[in-house]
Amino acid sequence: MAGRIEDYALIGDMQTAALVSRDGAVDWLCLPRFDSPAVFAGLLGTDEHGFWRIGPAEAVVTAVPAHAAAPAAATPPLAASRLRIADTADLRVPPPTAAAPAVPADRRRYRADSLILEQEWDSQGGTVRVIDFMPPRPLAGRDAVPQVIRIVEGVAGTVRMRSALRMRFSYGRIVPWVHRVEQADGGHRTVAVAGPDSVWLDGEAETYGRNLTTYADFTVTAGERITFALTWQASHLEPPKAPDAEEMLDATADFWHDWAEQCTYQGPYREAVIRSLITLKGLTYAPTGGIVAAPTTSLPEDIGGERNWDYRYTWLRDAAITLSSLLRTGYRDEAKAWREWLLRAVAGDPENLQIMYGIAGERELTESSLDWLPGYEGSQPVRVGNGAAGQLQLDVYGEVVEALHLAHMTGLVRNDHAHHLQLRLIDYLEDHWQEPDEGIWEVRGPRRHFVHSKVMAWVAVDRTIKLLEQTPEDAPSDGHLERWRELRDTIHRDVCEKGYDSERNTFTQYYGGQELDASLLLIPQVGFLPPDDKRVIGTIEAIQRELSTEDGFVLRYPTHDDTSGSNQKNVDGLSGHEGAFLACSFWLADDLAMIGRVQEARELFDKLLALRNDLGLLAEEWDPREKRQVGNFPQAFSHVPLIDTALRLTACGGAYLSAQPDGLAADREQATV
Repeated sequence: MAGRIEDYALIGDMQTAALVSRDGAVDWLCLPRFDSPAVFAGLLGTDEHGFWRIGPAEAVVTAVPAHAAAPAAATPPLAASRLRIADTADLRVPPPTAAAPAVPADRRRYRADSLILEQEWDSQGGTVRVIDFMPPRPLAGRDAVPQVIRIVEGVAGTVRMRSALRMRFSYGRIVPWVHRVEQADGGHRTVAVAGPDSVWLDGEAETYGRNLTTYADFTVTAGERITFALTWQASHLEPPKAPDAEEMLDATADFWHDWAEQCTYQGPYREAVIRSLITLKGLTYAPTGGIVAAPTTSLPEDIGGERNWDYRYTWLRDAAITLSSLLRTGYRDEAKAWREWLLRAVAGDPENLQIMYGIAGERELTESSLDWLPGYEGSQPVRVGNGAAGQLQLDVYGEVVEALHLAHMTGLVRNDHAHHLQLRLIDYLEDHWQEPDEGIWEVRGPRRHFVHSKVMAWVAVDRTIKLLEQTPEDAPSDGHLERWRELRDTIHRDVCEKGYDSERNTFTQYYGGQELDASLLLIPQVGFLPPDDKRVIGTIEAIQRELSTEDGFVLRYPTHDDTSGSNQKNVDGLSGHEGAFLACSFWLADDLAMIGRVQEARELFDKLLALRNDLGLLAEEWDPREKRQVGNFPQAFSHVPLIDTALRLTACGGAYLSAQPDGLAADREQATV
């Protein structure tokens, strides 16, 4: 059974990623790319759908043995597990048909600023550490293949261990052909083959097969290290070379150390910012620069409900705001790579801009359901692909243009194709901004005139005007600039007249509606109105009253539970409820700081940081009733606003840095620390 979402850790190689539970199980791994079928899909089903668990082969005691070694002084303390196993008289090794016991680690952490996971167990005989990582594929060049390397290290005493490996290709549906391949040196390798895929197991412990599972039973003593490696290779190619685990560990540690050292932020929230940046880097598909929203599919927003989506693709919105955070913290190469990805994905057809693409720029993301998977805690359907790819979301134009504008403002080398794309996008908006759309939240109900979409259309026009005012020679023809100034004024007037409820002193979710929407919190942040405007303050306070949970976190918009049996749908076209949306809660903290309520903003930010798991990771939402993370994990759209809010609150230092006339881009430039 899968653990709580927050019980998982992320490891990755910047082409795919794995989720590792507290009990030492890899329950999710897609090979060879983020969006490939999973080899381990136990996260969305049961152990029968694939996992790889390495852990003690016996129960653990609650008291830490006196002989357990303490971490080195230069090493940060390991985060303590919230779960412990009670004393038991039965400490026998499980029979050969049993998997390694699902015993949660006593401590876990990332090694410094990296994606190298270390987990420790205190057992009857001693203490053992398991080190999990995926060597970044850029280290090995173009021909690199994905590898999961696991090093079992004895810390104190002697511990009996078990590795249980159950590979199930195609999201747990296909049992592969598993066999041994004898080697010239007298040893052997284990390979699993299914169609175009093969996965090779190399290890220093003897393996055996039982019940379509590969086991290894071994002991590890203090100072001893036993390694395992799982490598994917296309099945028609020559076998991949077995990795040197220790060499790869050192190279991986060096890679992440060098990358983290580039961060220019040195403020009081550095630990949270660095961890979020490393997570974003781990969600980047290095060959193209595309950034996935999350490495998972169908982790539910509503446990047991239908709000389950595939996030293993590149949303223009998410990627654009990620580019902003990377630029503001010193990572220009990643920002440049995303801009190049955007130009390839959009190609010569900006009029048919999609809201999301595949990580290499693919357009066809057909949505289907995997009926053989029961779903995370029974949440169905399990979806692959995403039908929202064909939606009209006008706000995306604003986010893309804002990102291109920020790249220009921060001195990223000019790209003429990017400039041409920006002008083409404004041409499209000029003809289509008045249309209803599905909006930022990808509603599956009827299209509406969402206020946020209109505001972001205004942003796109505004930033383009500012660019052309700086470089008038780049204007497409005489009269364009003046016409677009008039368009900017028209959109602004339209939003203020049709999207504002004067009686309640708040903007609304859509024209003519009464409900609120947390995306309205972005109005002052993008410079649509100044933070001291009474309409802005009224909207912030209305959202606090009507969309906040008891803990002060923010819902995206109102949802309801249908208990009448009428199958009533919400504005998003779905039934059920969802948790507090973490990005929106960070936006509220930003807004509170912008209107001078800095202490309140800091208190909210601290509460949000406390929602992270012990490794600093966030899912998409927080369930205020169950007090747990929900939604796909880890979520870029949660970690980006964490960085933004940290930068803003750091800039508040003595006096608050107010929004500038250039809107968000200028504010972001000055907030860089």
